[in-house]
Amino acid sequence: MSIASDYAGYKGLPEIVGLHKMEDAINKGLTVSESVNRLKRYHWTAKRLSLILISRITSMPVYELKMAFSMHAHLLAEHVDPFFNRVREMREPPYGMDEAPHATLDILLNEIQNAPTTEALVIGVYQYIIPSLVNSLEQHIADNNKLFDHPTYRICKLALSDIKEIDDYGQKIVKALISADDLIVYHDWMCYLETSLNSIGGLDGTQPISVVMYDQLFWNEAYVFNFIPQRDERFVDGFNMRVNAEAFLLDRGIDALPKTLMLYFKRMREINVPEMMASIVHETKNKPWEYYREMIRQIWDEARHAMMGEVGFASLDIDWKKIPMDVTWCHILNTELSSEERHSILYYIEQGLMPAKTGKKYEWEVAVATTNRLTELIQDYDWADEVLHARIGRDWIVPELGGQEAALDYGNKAWDKALSNRYDQFEQEGRTKHDNWWPEIYARGCKHWGIEPDSEILNFDVSYRESRPDQQKV
Repeated sequence: MSIASDYAGYKGLPEIVGLHKMEDAINKGLTVSESVNRLKRYHWTAKRLSLILISRITSMPVYELKMAFSMHAHLLAEHVDPFFNRVREMREPPYGMDEAPHATLDILLNEIQNAPTTEALVIGVYQYIIPSLVNSLEQHIADNNKLFDHPTYRICKLALSDIKEIDDYGQKIVKALISADDLIVYHDWMCYLETSLNSIGGLDGTQPISVVMYDQLFWNEAYVFNFIPQRDERFVDGFNMRVNAEAFLLDRGIDALPKTLMLYFKRMREINVPEMMASIVHETKNKPWEYYREMIRQIWDEARHAMMGEVGFASLDIDWKKIPMDVTWCHILNTELSSEERHSILYYIEQGLMPAKTGKKYEWEVAVATTNRLTELIQDYDWADEVLHARIGRDWIVPELGGQEAALDYGNKAWDKALSNRYDQFEQEGRTKHDNWWPEIYARGCKHWGIEPDSEILNFDVSYRESRPDQQKV
């Protein structure tokens, strides 16, 4: 028996701090060049795919997929810098990493971005690219000498954990949404994806290369972003502006418990924010990656807030589908304002949520006063996230607008421009009758709590016709 095969540490301690058996440490390993070539492909795939998912949030009608795209884009975006920085450490200046390491890889990703249907997009992302990235990372870890190249091993291990999480959910998406008929309809699409991956030697470039390629199917010109937010059939009366949630919450004469309903409504209504911010990210070019990473993080936070509201309504046995989760804010901002105006409004709103007497601290105090731990937790984390979001705005939009005072003035004027006369406009256009949904939802909440509805609260009827959410006159 060789020394290596029988190798052991002091008193049986694992050799080489448990990274490898000695035989594996002797026999395993990639060269720096081999490792770097793979890392460049992971870096580009994570970067492009995160932005592709963001670009599809607004036009994706399926609520669960909006939320999934937000989370998956965030997870991918968080690993772009680690891949980049590891390449930079390995004797290879990261020149050219703002371009695809292989032209066909970029063509493949362009094809996926331009997928014309939800089914085609799901197949491209979750049946091909994400599983290929998982397999590539697993193979890299298997081939890697964990002692010689431990930094790469650790980066790949951490990335694999997140991307396997994406893959696990992605397989559920495929199972739920892709039928046997879809597999027939999209047979050529799947052949294209398979052939494209083969032509570049697999996502990591380690397999034999095939030069056979189909003609492009969907990517004939630059991707066209759809600014009009789409919602699935469960979302009703999306332009209803009848119930002013902030006016209700700020009324000190109303007890905390019924305010629970407005807190949950406000959280779930935040679905507007990812739908709007996605347009800013898509339109804003040539920023440092840190800009996109932070904006994508905020998009995911806002999606989390929407799902917090969803959880809240479920806890009260209230069907959120009976509540008009209005789309007005995102629709107006996306279709009528510039990306600069949109971002300034977002920043203005975030700054308005900082004052203790009317902002997030106040909402948290209301939540605590309900004595419901779930409500308190929701507002606790909503408040924590908002502090980060205000900082993101200060770092990225304030300097562009000439400083704090100028940014707030610009955002205030842009918000007035967005909301002026909208209540009457939407009614005249036949988009909504502005029905008052509050009495039914309040009655359902009271039933859950085992109390009789208060007649004054039941008759609450303050709209957004003449005031903004911050209670400023329109």
